[in-house]
Amino acid sequence: MKIGLYFGTFNPIHVGHLIIANHMAEHSDLDQVWMVVTPHNPLKKKNTLLDDYHRLQMVYLATEDFPKIKPSDIEFKLAQPNYTVNTLVHLQGKFPDHEFSLIMGEDNLKSFHKWKNYEVILAHHDIYVYPRISSEAENLALKNHPKIHLIDAPVVEISSTFIRDNIKKGKNVQPLLPLKVWEYIDHNNFYRK
Repeated sequence: MKIGLYFGTFNPIHVGHLIIANHMAEHSDLDQVWMVVTPHNPLKKKNTLLDDYHRLQMVYLATEDFPKIKPSDIEFKLAQPNYTVNTLVHLQGKFPDHEFSLIMGEDNLKSFHKWKNYEVILAHHDIYVYPRISSEAENLALKNHPKIHLIDAPVVEISSTFIRDNIKKGKNVQPLLPLKVWEYIDHNNFYRK
C-alpha cells in the first residue's frame, strides 16, 4: 500500500488541509493519506499550540467521513524534537509492507535541502508537491528529481494562524473549518484568548 504522509501541527485542521489531502488521495497513485499530527515543531512557539490530544481529536473529527484519509499520532511516541527522517525509519520498521511518501507544499520543497538527511529521504521516498501562491515551481532546484512529483492540486491559501487570530477577534471563521471541528473549537472555547 502506498501511503502519503501529510505532516502538520493542524492547529486547527481546516478545509484547506482536507482539500489537499483528498486531492492527493484521489488524483495521485497514493492509496491513502495519513495526516501526521506533529507534537511540536521546533520552529513554532509551543505556547501557541493546543494540547496534542485536542489537535489529534480535531483531525479525527475532520477525516472520519474520508475513508482514504487517516489521522496519525505516530510522532507522539517518538523523542522530541523529532526529524522527518526518523519518523520515516520508524514507520518503515512498523509497517514493512507499506511504501511511504511525503506530501509538502512548494514552499517546503524550497528549503528541503536544509532538512536533516534530506538525501536519505530522497533516496528512499517519493515526494508529492502541491502548489502554493507564494512559490514558483520553475525556481525549485529539486523539481526535476525523479522522486519529486509536482501535483496539479488546487491552490489553497487558508492558514491556521489566520483562523486562530480571527477567532480571537470574534470573527466568524466557520466556513473555513469542517463543521465538527468548528463545533469542537466552539464548545471548548479554543483560541479565544
